Amino acid sequence: MATTKLQALWNHPAGPKTIHFWAPTFKWGISIANIADFQKPPDTLSYPQQMVITGTGLIWSRYSTVITPKNWNLFSVSLAMAATGIYQLTRKIKHDYASETDVNVAKE
Repeated sequence: MATTKLQALWNHPAGPKTIHFWAPTFKWGISIANIADFQKPPDTLSYPQQMVITGTGLIWSRYSTVITPKNWNLFSVSLAMAATGIYQLTRKIKHDYASETDVNVAKE
């Protein structure tokens, strides 16, 4: 049974014998790096970089479900990219705008 499933994965149109498998697999490195950046202070985050990561994740997660064959590896990595990008943007926005409001209230 396991052999049959492995053989089906191996021969799948988006399987390990194609670029459609390896490109999303290596794209996980971007998501992992973005997760590692959760420890960075928000002032070091870049709006353009995080917007691109979020946008790329949203666009490619949609695309991966409308192509034939559906590429679930691409879908999952793109969803992870969108989620980490949104989280990082939220951190940056809270730091840049909520922190300023708190400082202004404290000055008054």
